[in-house]
Amino acid sequence: MIEKDSINLLEPQELDPIEPKPKKKKVLWLFFIIAILSIVGWKAVHGLTLSVWPNDAANYDMKTLQPKNVGVLETVKNFILHSDNILDGQQDDRINILLLGVGGPGHDGAYLSDTNIILSIKPSTHEVALISIPRDLGVNIENHGVRKINAADAFGEAENPGLGGEYARQIFAKNFGLDIPYYVRVDFKAFQEIVDEVGGVTVNVPRTFSDSEFPGENFSYRTISFNAGIQTMNGATALDYARSRHGNNGEGSDFARSRRQQIILSALKEKLLSFGTYTNPVHVQNILSSLSNHITTNLNFGQMMYLANMAKEANKDIKNLVIDNGNNGFLKSYIADSGAFMLGPTTGNFDQINLSMKNVFEAELTKPTPNLSEQNKTIFPTGKVQVLNGTWRAGLAAKYQHDLENVGLSTLSSGNSPRRPIDITSIYIINPKVSQEVIKAVQAAVPGQLKVGAPDWLLASSTTAVYNSASSTANLNFNPEADILLILGTDIKY
Repeated sequence: MIEKDSINLLEPQELDPIEPKPKKKKVLWLFFIIAILSIVGWKAVHGLTLSVWPNDAANYDMKTLQPKNVGVLETVKNFILHSDNILDGQQDDRINILLLGVGGPGHDGAYLSDTNIILSIKPSTHEVALISIPRDLGVNIENHGVRKINAADAFGEAENPGLGGEYARQIFAKNFGLDIPYYVRVDFKAFQEIVDEVGGVTVNVPRTFSDSEFPGENFSYRTISFNAGIQTMNGATALDYARSRHGNNGEGSDFARSRRQQIILSALKEKLLSFGTYTNPVHVQNILSSLSNHITTNLNFGQMMYLANMAKEANKDIKNLVIDNGNNGFLKSYIADSGAFMLGPTTGNFDQINLSMKNVFEAELTKPTPNLSEQNKTIFPTGKVQVLNGTWRAGLAAKYQHDLENVGLSTLSSGNSPRRPIDITSIYIINPKVSQEVIKAVQAAVPGQLKVGAPDWLLASSTTAVYNSASSTANLNFNPEADILLILGTDIKY
């Protein structure tokens, strides 16, 4: 008799399936998912931001600029990617963005960057700094030797169309020893349209000045003027104010122009953030779309929105640093072997410049000092000086034009003398009513013989016009608006 529960080995049996043991991997995954969800929930409760912000404007709240609610899976994905920082530099508490301003298609030197500013942000204190670099600064550009820094974008554009800004970013980062992960390149059209889009910018112009050599159509000149005081500028006016290089009353240098550009950028930032009207994501995305051929950047839309969100908390007092060649300044002028006028470090290397850039947020650097401002520069009465090069040394007139500008004198475009070489440097008083103070300032800056009236050989010669304009005086060999004519001789010091 066979027991009920016994097994007959002679007959085939249907065995009950054996319950498999739980796999350790599944248990680990379960705990991992629970842990991830717990941490993500903790992050949400404590207000920590997502590591990746959406690139579609529709996913942002119009008022707060924060991303709208996203699904749990997307949040988990962002956490797993472990990109804790939306922008490179947040871990080091310093985000650097290179801002480049170029003429763009249809302009001479379309991709030479006239505006070169490093925008620095310190997230922990909400501080913002603008560091302006002069376009004539000589730096090492790979495969091109020492060239003006404003050529970096042009070289990059020639080698890889559309990537000039990226190439310039690398050159700036290498020469200044800064981590500059981002760049934004804007041409004249984009700048003008953005200012118009926000209804203009309100600017407090520090002092009245005029520029009679502002570029006009067909290689001519036109005169622009600005009065001191608070005023609202449209896009075209703001662009003129930022570009002017030959203004009187102390506004005739590239360094003065750099300061005006910082003023415009600060005003534009305030306008963009006012009432949140023009920081809404849809509007920003539309602007970027319409100006896609005039703005290039390696920032994605999510990073732009994150920056806009940070800007709302930024301190209103923006720190400004202009790398200039004032008294005891960072830079000195020189003539390169190529004959080009350039600026270089007074110390022979970039150590001091790089240190100042690195420590731009330090307290001792936030206040203007004699070598970083024009506060101690004398502002002379109206009196325009033109420099002509009477030697065969290329670039000499441009060098001394900058020297005159840097002591506060108003200059006109320099050129070559139709007669060369000339032995003795001379200062010709063309306008007998010009101030004695201006005459003495020219003599102090550039020693030379003082003479009254233009030389006969200059008035009689018409073979090489150094003054080109659409006006009826185009055949003159000097600018008819010049009050003083400085002709450099071979006795001049290089």
